[in-house]
Amino acid sequence: MRALRRWLDDTAGGLPATFWYLWAGLLINRAGAFAMLFLSLYLTAARGASEALAGTVVGAYGLGGAGGVLLGGVLADRWGRRSTLLAAHLATAGLMVGLAFSRHLVMIAALAALVGVAHSMPSPAFVAAIVDVVPERRRSRAFNLQFWAFNLGMAVASLLAGLLAEASFVALFLVDAAATALAAAVIAWKVPETLPRRAARTVPILDTSRSDGTESVQDPRLAPIRSSGAVTRRAGHGQWAGWRRPAERQRRVEQERRRPVGWPRLAGPERRAELAKRERRAGWRRRVGRERQPGLHTALTDRTFLTFVGLTFVLAVLTMQTSTIMPLAMRSDGLRPSAYGAVVALGGVLIVLGQLFVPRLIERHRKDRVLAVSTALLALGFATLAFADDVTVYLAAAVVWTVGQMLAAPPNAQINADLAPLELRARYQSVFYLAFPAASFVAPTLGGVSLQYLGDRHWLIVGGLGLLAAGCHLLAGPPRERRVAALRQLSTPLSPPSTPTPTSVR
Repeated sequence: MRALRRWLDDTAGGLPATFWYLWAGLLINRAGAFAMLFLSLYLTAARGASEALAGTVVGAYGLGGAGGVLLGGVLADRWGRRSTLLAAHLATAGLMVGLAFSRHLVMIAALAALVGVAHSMPSPAFVAAIVDVVPERRRSRAFNLQFWAFNLGMAVASLLAGLLAEASFVALFLVDAAATALAAAVIAWKVPETLPRRAARTVPILDTSRSDGTESVQDPRLAPIRSSGAVTRRAGHGQWAGWRRPAERQRRVEQERRRPVGWPRLAGPERRAELAKRERRAGWRRRVGRERQPGLHTALTDRTFLTFVGLTFVLAVLTMQTSTIMPLAMRSDGLRPSAYGAVVALGGVLIVLGQLFVPRLIERHRKDRVLAVSTALLALGFATLAFADDVTVYLAAAVVWTVGQMLAAPPNAQINADLAPLELRARYQSVFYLAFPAASFVAPTLGGVSLQYLGDRHWLIVGGLGLLAAGCHLLAGPPRERRVAALRQLSTPLSPPSTPTPTSVR
């Protein structure tokens, strides 16, 4: 009993009540999100649409999801996490009711696209709210529980969807709407606004214009970002003004170096006036661009973060193989649909039963190494399918790649949270979540062509791609950790520089 209590404390202890209400809302939402799983079947069976038209409507839902994650990120940073979650859930519930009673395919397609927007909006807000309320040392277990709730909810949704679809498609949409409204009620009742409000915001600025191609994190409390030829604004007055003098001297040296041939050498006030005039004439566009307020463009130009998003995209492409390409491969091997269902069910059972044990397993290891190992396991599992012709091989491979998925979930979410500046958390989450709709498009599109023309060699290519991504995680880990350390320094209060004590000269 004592060991069980210790395990529960390590797995779910020390998390604030707000997290558990968010967790409950996520579980209710995912357990009821089953209508879109049967959208293509509903269109072909109940509305008489062709398979091509049904695919187009489902594609509209995916396209709306790509826009929804960006919209949700921006709104969560401006409106607030709670307001965005409530707006998205209530909009989804209303759109589901509209889908239940719509008859025209054009209207259904438009509503499906809007549902895609509303369905995807909560994702950045959920993660940003978790980061807001959970201390950093406990975020790994919080994200692990989030991943577990997501998969548990999807398992329940798959079971309920089959039963409701046999009874009534209208009931499928209405029950989905009711579950979404219930999740909104939990959030409205128990989840406060978690968006930090500061009197003076200090968003870290990323310098991506250095000559060596690297990035740096600048603290706007000290001085603004600058590159060669930029005008440096004053950092303060009095004892703080001395901090700007080296930069001022360097700026003037660079301006003099770029002086055109034949430009007159002026002295005193005339020279300073001419320098200022030339700077205004030639560099005002650069200054305006450089002084843009941090926003979504900050995440889209953050090379360290985008490298991580790219590796997550590869991980998502590997994971998407189970729902897009693997059914085709199993059919070509002469296996029945029930065999595919058994493979998918095995993965879900392993996650539900084993995910809660992952935090203690990985807590003493570096996150980049955990991600490298997990991606390598995914690569090994899918590469094994090149030699699979029996359901037992598919089941064994499913165990390998499912363990990889389980190991990857907590560090992947934690790194995503660590790389995001405080005031841009939701915007960073929205860019991160773009990797998943992109992977859902790339995986079936390129994977289908690869399987058709390369056959079983497709799985060897997938395995090689995963091993390459594993190596990239090891290479990207150290600079990523340096970025996280720099961002942590920005959260500490700044003390003014000490004034040097004048020494007497004899």
